[in-house]
Amino acid sequence: MTDTWRFIDTGPCSAAYNMALDEAIANAVRKGDVPPTLRLYEWDVPSISIGCFQKISDINLDYCIQKRIPIVRRPTGGRAVLHNHELTYSFSAKTKKGIFSKGLLDSYKKISHAFSLAFTKIGLLPQLNLMRKTQHSALSTQHSKSPICFQSTSYGEITINNKKNIGSAQKRWSDGLLQQGSIPTTIDTYEMMKVFILDSDNIGKDSFTGLKEILHGLTHDELKNTIRISFEETFDIHFISSTPSQEESALAEELAFQKYLSPRWNFQR
Repeated sequence: MTDTWRFIDTGPCSAAYNMALDEAIANAVRKGDVPPTLRLYEWDVPSISIGCFQKISDINLDYCIQKRIPIVRRPTGGRAVLHNHELTYSFSAKTKKGIFSKGLLDSYKKISHAFSLAFTKIGLLPQLNLMRKTQHSALSTQHSKSPICFQSTSYGEITINNKKNIGSAQKRWSDGLLQQGSIPTTIDTYEMMKVFILDSDNIGKDSFTGLKEILHGLTHDELKNTIRISFEETFDIHFISSTPSQEESALAEELAFQKYLSPRWNFQR
């Protein structure tokens, strides 16, 4: 019998609410209140998310304040992302038993296989990185100290023509996981230079790309539908379109106010 998972498309939300809702959904999944959940979303204004353990000094705070660019610290790790023209995803599942019970790297690989299939379906030739950190390519070594997520390729991440086009990070608890990822469609190199205090010589544009820079006619709806179908095929499941429950929405509002809008959380490092 095919398992039933949840598919949620919330469209654009604020930076704080996006992170809060991802955490609220993960919490509900871990408790067993809802099945594994794939959420697709966007950002209501250009925003920056930084990794849970990243230093806030990696960001040009003065410029972000001047341009009113929200900064939010993710519950997951990894490096900073400027979210603008992109599709973002989060995936939550239990880990006590079943398909995602074999550890972080194994779950990364399985989730990445779904996205690799999606990219293949839209006409691309994705390469899945299955090398451990000590074996990383020149791309990772060259930009190993960069604050930008898309300037290094980690285990289980996808490149096209040696350029990274999806960046993901995962948080694991003893009973569940939350993986978040950014899929840029176009990249604003100038804004990235300003936000991350980089110049044209070290922005590393040759290391990442947006999907619409390869497939000019790609639409968000096409990408969303292909990702949904690819998850269903990869995991042999069926998605039911849904919205966050009342409990998830209430917890998300609370987390947004108390945590993800809090300078104590966002600027703690």
